[in-house]
Amino acid sequence: MANLYRETLNELWDTNKEVYEILRNSDSVETAREKLYNYLIDLEKRIYYGDIDVHPLERINMKECIRVFKNILAPKNEELSGFSALRLLWLLANERFSEIDVEVSVGFIEEFKHLFKGIIGNSGIYDGKEEPIFLKLKGREAAIVRSDELDKLAEYAKKFMDRYPSGLLEGVKKRREENKKRILEYFGGDEEDWNDWKWHLKHIIKDSKTLSDLIDLTEEEIKAIDLAVKNHIPFGITPYYVSLMDKDASREYDHAVRAQVIPPLDYVEKMIKARSNREKLDFMGENDTSPIDLITRRYPMIAIIKPYNTCAQICVYCQRNWEIKEVLSKDALAPKNKLEEAIDWFRKHESIKEVLITGGDPFILNDKFLDKILSEFAEMKHIDRIRFGTRIPVVLPQRITDNLADIIEQYHEAGRREVVISTHVEHVYEVTEDLANAIQKIRKRGICVYNQEVFTIENSRRFETVALRKLLRLIGIEPYYTFNTKGKEETRRYRVPIARLLQEQKEEARLVPGVERIDKPIFNVPRLGKVNLNAWQDHEVIMITPDGRRVYEFHPWEKNISLANTYIYTDVPIYDYLKELERRGENLEDYKTIWYYF
Repeated sequence: MANLYRETLNELWDTNKEVYEILRNSDSVETAREKLYNYLIDLEKRIYYGDIDVHPLERINMKECIRVFKNILAPKNEELSGFSALRLLWLLANERFSEIDVEVSVGFIEEFKHLFKGIIGNSGIYDGKEEPIFLKLKGREAAIVRSDELDKLAEYAKKFMDRYPSGLLEGVKKRREENKKRILEYFGGDEEDWNDWKWHLKHIIKDSKTLSDLIDLTEEEIKAIDLAVKNHIPFGITPYYVSLMDKDASREYDHAVRAQVIPPLDYVEKMIKARSNREKLDFMGENDTSPIDLITRRYPMIAIIKPYNTCAQICVYCQRNWEIKEVLSKDALAPKNKLEEAIDWFRKHESIKEVLITGGDPFILNDKFLDKILSEFAEMKHIDRIRFGTRIPVVLPQRITDNLADIIEQYHEAGRREVVISTHVEHVYEVTEDLANAIQKIRKRGICVYNQEVFTIENSRRFETVALRKLLRLIGIEPYYTFNTKGKEETRRYRVPIARLLQEQKEEARLVPGVERIDKPIFNVPRLGKVNLNAWQDHEVIMITPDGRRVYEFHPWEKNISLANTYIYTDVPIYDYLKELERRGENLEDYKTIWYYF
């Protein structure tokens, strides 16, 4: 550990000699705290008086970094987070290594290297960049130069997006046609079977033997699937979705598809440990927000009803993985009396204007059942909108039949009641002609379809989500929410730092037309609900842990409306995330500004 300190600490202290001298020359942590606060206040004063000669954009970043450092120094935030980064910095500066009782990571050092640079206007964000030439010009000449510069930005974005093939490319379609033939031959089916959604449900792949007969699997994938099946961890994939996976196991292109349904080994092991108390996995605290069985309510005018508690296949990082027993579980359908009680609850609560029918996946239910539940809600005059939450268009587009679309359409009345669909497309590799045709079948009947993307390690490379947004718009799906992956420890491998989602919104999504980037970046606060990550006023960094994780204090959406507690969240380390991107072949220089998104 001492070697790590000596090799990296000099680099850290060199970034800001004044901070180092304060830490080094303070006889206690409290003395250091007082001196650092005075230093930061003086620095701020000089910024506001215009005594620091830096570019306005660097000055703005200085103020944000100072704010974060002040938060980290606060005794109250040490209490909230259960850790003092200041004490650790003081011990490191004074080389009192024997008193350090935690393992200090490179991620911790990197966080403070960038923070120390930021507070003195030396972030390096704008190194090598010059002010645009067009600012010195006027009229048409300025416009032409500006247009040329914008062309370069567009080409910059396109260079990245071209790296991510979609399911609409001819080469990909050809491979998947071969996959389909192989799957049909294996199960003894034909083209008519393939177009029948019920045939797919009869042939859900539920074990590694069947899956490995259809595609190549790595030893770890086989081990994880076998362990999951043995311990009754839900696992299953539709034949259609298997056809989206490449035959070889390299994950070069189908990484997001495989990761969606093939669980990592560490996920399975954590799920097994939690088996005796699955409710510990209830990250969103749904038990605390269910006024009656089958219903979840976190907001004033919308509530969720869950009539069917399973799916055609299981997403590994599912919010409700703790509730689902198995794919197509025989007891997944809610008992008739409980469903009637839940629907009656909506009748009695006229403040509810929108009902979200989800689960599980309600589109696995037959047409007659869906017609009945739609009619029940359509009779309630206070219900303005009925929304379905479903991934069926992505994993089993054959289910979107003309008859189903007709049933939905009859309850959609302009000016009276809206029926909409929220789906969950994660990657351009999931976008196929089958998905596009299913969506168009719905859209041509006047029904809007929205996408809720979960921002994971699998779709977080530069412009990877931009590529998805663009393609979704072209097939008729509107981007709606981009969720920060929920902070469930069992799915840590999927999680991405909040800073990366904020960086994506500012540096990537902002480059495309507005109708392609209408989605909001969202963090889900347990028990309370969604917080918009673009709003500084709703969250702040309060600490850095020894392993390099940022600790956030999230404010509830009720702030300024009613009293509700804040929520303390510990993120995944930016450093670890960047190392994983590097392992996947990314150039970390492309992500260097990530440290300055708070």
